[in-house]
Amino acid sequence: MVEHILGSTMMDKKDGIKIITDNRKARHDYFFIDNYEAGMELLGTEVKSLRAGRVNLTDAYCRVENGEMWLFNSHISPYDFGNRANHDPKRVRRLLLHKAEIAKIYAKVREKGLTIVPVKMYFVRGKVKLEIAVAQGKKLYDKRDAMAEKAAQRDVAREFKDRQKDF
Repeated sequence: MVEHILGSTMMDKKDGIKIITDNRKARHDYFFIDNYEAGMELLGTEVKSLRAGRVNLTDAYCRVENGEMWLFNSHISPYDFGNRANHDPKRVRRLLLHKAEIAKIYAKVREKGLTIVPVKMYFVRGKVKLEIAVAQGKKLYDKRDAMAEKAAQRDVAREFKDRQKDF
């Protein structure tokens, strides 16, 4: 009985998060220093489009203006069944963070020349959350090193898989 109860709570926590999109280009172009979870101020038709998975974070970025965090250049497609009250796909959206978190992020960005990048968008208990990261841009040689390391890991995994087949 105890295992069943523990197992169900683990499943509820696991099933409570539904990933909408992942910004894979950001993982390729930046080193992530700190990650934060932010809520988003959205319209109803935007949430319906997000439930359909119609969002693109590829060229999106965040900026602090007047003590508030804003998401720029993200594209949430208009809702198919929306009417004249449908949203603008490229509108600027406010991110919901505590003032202390915004001040901390702003200090890092100003001082060290870092940037704020959206990493992942997901639902948690019906609320849309955006994972943002304070990031430093990779140089070309860093990208080449990362690609070489990834290729080496893939080769090792392939070799290991082939050896397992022999036994």
